[in-house]
Amino acid sequence: MGYLQVIESAHYSAMAEEARTISFTTTPHRGTIYDRNGTVLAKSVDATTIYANPAEVTDAAAEAQAIANVLGGDASTYRELLSKESTTFVYVKRQADVDAAAEVKKLALDGVYFIADTRREYPCGQIGGQIIGYCNVDGEGITGLELQYNDILSGTPGSYTAERGENGLPIPGGVKEETPAVDGQDIMISIDIELQEYVENRVAEAAENMTAAGGSSVVMDAGTGEIYAIASLPYMDPSDMTSAKSSSDQVKPITQAFEPGSVFKTVSATTILEEGAMTPDDTLFCPAVIEADGYKVSDAHERSDQTFSFRQILDQSSNVGISLSVQKMTDGFTKLYEHIQKYNLCEKTGVDYPGEASGTLQPLENWATITGWNVSFGQGVAVTPLQLVRFYGALANDGVEATPHFLVSKPQTGEVPTYDTEDVIENKAAIPTITDMLKTVVTDGTGKNAQIDGYSVAGKTSTAEIAEGGVYRQGVYNLCFEGFLPDSSSQLVCFVGLNEVPSQGNVSNVFKDIMAFAIDRYKIQPE
Repeated sequence: MGYLQVIESAHYSAMAEEARTISFTTTPHRGTIYDRNGTVLAKSVDATTIYANPAEVTDAAAEAQAIANVLGGDASTYRELLSKESTTFVYVKRQADVDAAAEVKKLALDGVYFIADTRREYPCGQIGGQIIGYCNVDGEGITGLELQYNDILSGTPGSYTAERGENGLPIPGGVKEETPAVDGQDIMISIDIELQEYVENRVAEAAENMTAAGGSSVVMDAGTGEIYAIASLPYMDPSDMTSAKSSSDQVKPITQAFEPGSVFKTVSATTILEEGAMTPDDTLFCPAVIEADGYKVSDAHERSDQTFSFRQILDQSSNVGISLSVQKMTDGFTKLYEHIQKYNLCEKTGVDYPGEASGTLQPLENWATITGWNVSFGQGVAVTPLQLVRFYGALANDGVEATPHFLVSKPQTGEVPTYDTEDVIENKAAIPTITDMLKTVVTDGTGKNAQIDGYSVAGKTSTAEIAEGGVYRQGVYNLCFEGFLPDSSSQLVCFVGLNEVPSQGNVSNVFKDIMAFAIDRYKIQPE
């Protein structure tokens, strides 16, 4: 007794204290995410975490079955937890529903205890899910804006350490440490969840109708850079990550670059107009086929040799015509390369979303003639849809590119962030001219299905081949349309794309439907 009480007393006291002491972190209420109109997109709600001290469990099998009867799940899983040796703490169910946990508590099971907790909920489910992202069970953002703004939303976890008696109640004076959790801040984002829902449904419908492997869309205000809607198939429901499909947690218009095809002809045409090399009415002889460096270039649709005006080259989407038009400029390929760089088309936009991709463009010194021709109509260059939207936004915003973004305010502090803009079109006279040419694409050219009664529409179609393994796949295409509403009260720019469509086609009607919805929702007026 003397040996135990004197010589080994400190050792055995420490062992006893360890056996009756539990420690865990306490989760703060994570900040709420609101859409631009105040609709809740993500919130933290009260929950109860159920834990156990296996050393105090008297009948693991019976208690496990009782828990399974209330919470669901496999009783054998609970039994394994309740039977663990060499530990005094196991989680039985983290962030359980408060009412369900209360039912378990009524069972008065030996060694089973409860602590107040919080759980993340997403009231809109799939709608906007890949933008918002999701959190792990510890309340940390894993993807999307939950990850991007984790530091703001998460707050600071607290801690709790206490000694408990044999009945599980805290021993008076036995609390070693208790640090309260500090709740996170709310954020308001630019997304309009009503428009987002319409965009997601319309893109999914179009992809199904055209048997596309994927699809995406972006709607952004060119004047502010606020993203009103953005989506890509497949969608993700952060409330049900067990059913999430591969890559559904990415917003691909931000995270994946692609060869844009003919929507890039607007970049080439704007360059030519800025350099003063051609006017819309200048004509150019365009053979059916041109050849360089052992390669042939032709238009998407077979035709004979023709003479086109510069306007017709754009509205009929002639690959041959735009290739030859670029060479009407002095040092044409150099000028095209320089303008692509000036328009920031291969640079990240700086959008506040994780995993943004850059575009790619071969260094000018590596360009052969065929390279320059290909780039002029959107092959041999890769950009993200959001980079394209930023460029088209400059056409709708007097040559000024705005930084695309989601965060618009922090409601609790009143903080409103500011974002950079850059004037990228120096020759302002080119802007109304290219805009007028893009109107012709819709009234007389390949984009007729984008027409909206009572409104001018400026835009460009694309039927792009898909590169794979150094060659272009046969019989499958990426279809795009991008445009805006000039001469209106709105600076919204909209991109629509369908991926790997097994036929040539057109998605300008999808653009029309999305913009018609926006016209009605935001009371956009023609000027």
